Amino acid sequence: MRRIVETDAAPAAVGPYSQAVQVGDLLFTAGQIALAPDGTLVEGDVREQTRQVMRNLQAVLAAGGSSLERVVKCTCYLADMNDFAAMNEVYGSYFPSQPPARSAFQVARLPKDVAIEIEAIAEVG
Repeated sequence: MRRIVETDAAPAAVGPYSQAVQVGDLLFTAGQIALAPDGTLVEGDVREQTRQVMRNLQAVLAAGGSSLERVVKCTCYLADMNDFAAMNEVYGSYFPSQPPARSAFQVARLPKDVAIEIEAIAEVG
């Protein structure tokens, strides 16, 4: 079974993709960037952007019947690996115990020139 997940509590997709897709007992989120739910770019450093990204992930996960506590894997994309420690500090505050598996990469460029993008895979059901 495949189900598309959408919510107004997170920014709408800015292209031909879904905010999340549920397949069986797993929910796959699209990468979230530092956009407010109304689509405006959140200004600020990587800490502020990471907070908004995590709020977006929470909203999408909730719409899909999941939560951060049920995330099994995250992938983080950074515009600058020098921001890793700052991003990690904020990211870690959302996973105080039993954090999910994670990969982190520096990439050449992110949508809207943001500092961070994060996607997640979570359990549902």
